[in-house]
Amino acid sequence: MFFGQHHRALDENSRLEMPSGFHKALSAGAYVTQGFDRNVWVLPAQAFQEICQRVSAMNLADPQARLLQRMILGAASELDVDGAGGCLIPKNLREFAGLGSEAILVGQGGYFEVWSPAHWREQEIQIQDVETNAQRFATLDITIA
Repeated sequence: MFFGQHHRALDENSRLEMPSGFHKALSAGAYVTQGFDRNVWVLPAQAFQEICQRVSAMNLADPQARLLQRMILGAASELDVDGAGGCLIPKNLREFAGLGSEAILVGQGGYFEVWSPAHWREQEIQIQDVETNAQRFATLDITIA
């Protein structure tokens, strides 16, 4: 599982070093693709394959389904994680997310997101807006059994 926020530097070769728990969770393989926001998703192979099956099963006559396929599948790459827990985010995805020499990895449970510090600050403003959050999430069922 992927949790927390982790600030990381990208080296001169654009190599990103992941926290040890993250790269261990990707030991069976991983994929990287464009996220819904200005970020990059890193998913374990099994999770990506499940998304791939769902997206591929969508109606090709639906323009929204085609856009989703292009966004997720068309931007996807298999991620090679080296023994030290480092990986290279493809150039097209680094450019999409605005990644430079720094990145913030944000755990999302079954996957994690890679953000530029500037784009992540924009997200934090929304996340920390407690008044708006009370309204924004009021209809969601977040009960604890």
